[in-house]
Amino acid sequence: MVKIIGAGFGRTGTASLKAALEHLGFGPCYHMFEVIAKPERVQGWARALDGEIADWETVLGGFESTVDWPGCTFWRELLDFYPDAKVLLTVRDPEKWYDSVNSTIYQFVKEEPGDDDFSAKLRPTIERMIWNGTFDGRFEDRAHAIKVFEEHNAAVQAEVPSDRLLTYQVGEGWQSLCDFLGVPVPAEDFPHVNDSASLRGLVEQVSREGEVPSPFNS
Repeated sequence: MVKIIGAGFGRTGTASLKAALEHLGFGPCYHMFEVIAKPERVQGWARALDGEIADWETVLGGFESTVDWPGCTFWRELLDFYPDAKVLLTVRDPEKWYDSVNSTIYQFVKEEPGDDDFSAKLRPTIERMIWNGTFDGRFEDRAHAIKVFEEHNAAVQAEVPSDRLLTYQVGEGWQSLCDFLGVPVPAEDFPHVNDSASLRGLVEQVSREGEVPSPFNS
């Protein structure tokens, strides 16, 4: 049963937040990496785009939290289905966010499709959901993409009850997150995962090994 809904777009520290939530006991946490690790999961999200998901446990069963895409696309639906869940809205400077997305995950879109699982199974649904859906096929229009980002964040802040919402930057570390979730602050440093330089290697590792590595594993 999902207890935490991550409403923030990708490249707002969601990989670090995933690791943090799992360390705090709110795992497993569903991130785009879960789809890359097991491409068959994309079928549920394709059905969600078609409005065919009535029971979100058929998609998210076994997970206690979500962050990043694809979950953030359906934050309203998840909020309705999990009425006791809290919402985490990860944010960052809009200009830096755009630069980060443009130089990392958007580059996968610009590559010629291959015969791998990402191209064959994931890419069509991801493009439909994010690049042609959320951004209306206009992500390369910087002003438009930033407007979408800002309007998304404003909608979450306006519609989610304040006692259920934390607007959060991962640079804040543990304290505000733990206060919101009602758990003790860990002794370990807050995790820092998935900087721009390491993203492609991490994606390849997840795809190859079928699981997402944790920075807390020795």
